[in-house]
Amino acid sequence: MKIAILGAGAAGCFAAANIPFDANNEVVVFEKAARAMQKIKVSGGGRCNVTHECFELPALVEKYPRGKQLLKKTFHHFNPSDTIRWFEERGVKLKTEPDGRMFPVSNDSQTIIDCIWGEMMKQKVQVRFHKGVLSIEPKENQYIIHFADKSSYTADKILIATGGFPKKDQYSWIEALPHSIQNPVPSLFTFNLPKHPITELMGVVADASVKIAGTKFKEQGPLLITHWGFSGPAILRCSAWAARALEEKNYHFNISVNWLKEATEEDLREQLISLRQFEGKQLVHHKNPFGLPKRLWEYFVIRIGIAETTRWGDLPAAQQNKLIETLLRDVYEVKGKTTFKEEFVTCGGIELKDIEPQTMQSRKLKGIYFAGEITDVDGITGGFNFQNAWTSAWIAAKGMVNVE
Repeated sequence: MKIAILGAGAAGCFAAANIPFDANNEVVVFEKAARAMQKIKVSGGGRCNVTHECFELPALVEKYPRGKQLLKKTFHHFNPSDTIRWFEERGVKLKTEPDGRMFPVSNDSQTIIDCIWGEMMKQKVQVRFHKGVLSIEPKENQYIIHFADKSSYTADKILIATGGFPKKDQYSWIEALPHSIQNPVPSLFTFNLPKHPITELMGVVADASVKIAGTKFKEQGPLLITHWGFSGPAILRCSAWAARALEEKNYHFNISVNWLKEATEEDLREQLISLRQFEGKQLVHHKNPFGLPKRLWEYFVIRIGIAETTRWGDLPAAQQNKLIETLLRDVYEVKGKTTFKEEFVTCGGIELKDIEPQTMQSRKLKGIYFAGEITDVDGITGGFNFQNAWTSAWIAAKGMVNVE
């Protein structure tokens, strides 16, 4: 039996690594680029956020803006515990960071690449680079894959694990099989604030709550100020959940930031009364009672127009109200997004109704399988997208060799 895996990314290579060697089988991975597993290489700042310490299935599926119904079934077969075990059995130990993200103890993504590659070589998998797919031609009980370099390969089974494409026309060769495609739009991107003075604070991180105005989308966590706008987990998670809504707005919208995360106006007013009573002689500029980064606090005080000589006990009511509004409901106009290649995730792809979750086989064409980001599944940051890649690839690998 000839098995073709299209894409040498996380899903494609992990699937290949999980197909046991059989002298009667030929497993070939075809990759459009010149190297394998490049997204693994650059992910997590070069450390590779392999998975997340989220072991309860109901909580785990809530980390995926799209794909929950499929994942409720697939995670029963292979979940974060299985991922940890798979790598540890091959000599790669993972560690958990305070936020639940899991990385190799080596802090080097190459450790993960070498582990998967080593397993592929052990299973005698062939890898061929510079093989961009033009079309797949069904012929009797087989498939002829036509490549851009005018070569072809005839396979009995094909795993499509090419990753997500940013434009729908790039899925045309899959649609022609035929399969339905959910229109792709970017997910996991940062928010641009062109020429906004707060960008001068680039590098400052605050624990905040972010809400996209006029929507239900709200996230909290670290917010990073960059030279172009806002980034960090809170922003990236907002972009994932609101991916389609923000695309419809052409990435022009307002956000409201609560710089005190969960604090309410009642909480804040009580704190300000206490400040007036017990620390009234302290200068507002010097006394930052809310745990905000020093540069951010100074920026707010200057923006509100509080004089350097103003003490907490003498803070005018109008400026106090402005301070409350700034800390709890700080509004920013977002114009555009920035997507990093290493964090690029597509919302959209193969419609999940076309996929059998027990095997990842197409419900439309026997012998065609899918894994990873090519499907309409995407998660928030934290190792969840890699976990879907490992899960779907493992199931597809077993499905291709066990299910006829």
